[in-house]
Amino acid sequence: MFDLSGRLALVTGAGQGIGAGVAAHLADQGARVLVNDLALDRAERVASSIETKGGDAEPLVFDVTDLAEVVEALASRGLDIVVNNAGNAGARMMQPAPFREMDPAQWAPPIDVNLHGVMNTTHAVLAGMCERGFGRLITVSSGAGVVGLPIGVAPYGAGKAGAISFMRHIAIENAALGVTANSVALGLMAMTEVHDEALVAKLASTVPCRRLGTGDDLGPAVVWLASHEASWVTGQTIHVNGGSVTT
Repeated sequence: MFDLSGRLALVTGAGQGIGAGVAAHLADQGARVLVNDLALDRAERVASSIETKGGDAEPLVFDVTDLAEVVEALASRGLDIVVNNAGNAGARMMQPAPFREMDPAQWAPPIDVNLHGVMNTTHAVLAGMCERGFGRLITVSSGAGVVGLPIGVAPYGAGKAGAISFMRHIAIENAALGVTANSVALGLMAMTEVHDEALVAKLASTVPCRRLGTGDDLGPAVVWLASHEASWVTGQTIHVNGGSVTT
């Protein structure tokens, strides 16, 4: 089950964190994985790690918010699986703040990467997927795109919610052509750049499962959605969150 042999997959923002975990899981199931990141060294490191374990991977640098770059990188690749994982605020780190106090300059980056980035990759690969009769579009979203949160991430939530809605429309437009489009809404995830153990413990205490999520929690869900076995699943939002949001 869930054999991805012969499939070509892209994971955006896969040079670290959960994206790297997702790329590894896809490779474990036989897919050739394009490891995208803004930083070549990060993409190379993840691709090398996959190949060391016997997988097939290639680093691929481009900015998902730049449509011309995306089209140049992907248009001729013949992708079967695209995992839209690049997020946060793209090249910047998100700066949480109440919306009433937020500088309007802070609105665009999280919307650009979390919504426009998804639209850009989809536009670059969708026609080819439809022509070949197979495609899996999987967008990594967030609970912030499903429910309101009091943590100062309104533009980020707007971008994530927009991408969920976009996936639903793409799913219905292309369902008869062998292409599925789904989202995975994540809860609180462990971040490689956070080393404050007290903060991590505090965040984990708010999750019913009492821990933060990892790429190993997300990876199997993505593998399933990418597989033949999930061919009748489209337009859905799957919650992977340790029980933080129930619907």
